[in-house]
Amino acid sequence: MTALGFLYPGHSAEDDYPRIEQLLGSDIRVDLVHTDIGEDAHRVDALREMGSAERLAAGVEELRLAGAEAVVWACTSGSFVYGWEGAHEQVRTLARRAGMPASSTAFAFVHAVQELGVRRVAVGATYPDDVASLFADFLRAGGAEVVAVRSSGIITAAEVGTWGEAELLALARAADHTDAEAVLLPDTALHTAAHIPALEKELAKPVLTANQVTVWEALRLTDRRVNAPELGSLFTKEPIVQV
Repeated sequence: MTALGFLYPGHSAEDDYPRIEQLLGSDIRVDLVHTDIGEDAHRVDALREMGSAERLAAGVEELRLAGAEAVVWACTSGSFVYGWEGAHEQVRTLARRAGMPASSTAFAFVHAVQELGVRRVAVGATYPDDVASLFADFLRAGGAEVVAVRSSGIITAAEVGTWGEAELLALARAADHTDAEAVLLPDTALHTAAHIPALEKELAKPVLTANQVTVWEALRLTDRRVNAPELGSLFTKEPIVQV
């Protein structure tokens, strides 16, 4: 059994995680601890406070007692708002406090893009323009070429959590670009785990979503590789027969 630990801010799309655990169809356990979101706002100051070391540290002990082998801060905006170096420091601090390998959803996107072997990406963000631009800057720092950014201007994670498949598909279509080799949807408050095959079929290219890449990143940290086609192209890099 491989136990994966996640620190998830508030309550918006946390039900993606047990769904992903089921779709993995393997000896993988997903343990999720909710962190205090503070002010629910896609605003730089609020996001930096949400991702502060003190808020993340509060959930670490519970994951450690649950036997987690790695921890991922399951929040994209609460990591990339610190910039490339600041996000690295956030993860290093989390790893020290947790006593285990650590990462964040922002870095999960960078690593997932590399895993797919693509370079040119389009971004469909629920965030306001300024926050979406910071994510694009983060991806560029990680070596990706961002060919298009579409922002929805939504302020709260609570509103994002109410979106269904229709809104999700509309965002992905609006974000797509003919030059993009993959489309990225970066909000962990967005329900996507049930819709990734439909998204990839609609766009005819890989789609990376926040909760999907977050779990993949935790697997990467624990040296586990799982073939799970229902979780999209990212999870089809391994043989179907697991060792």
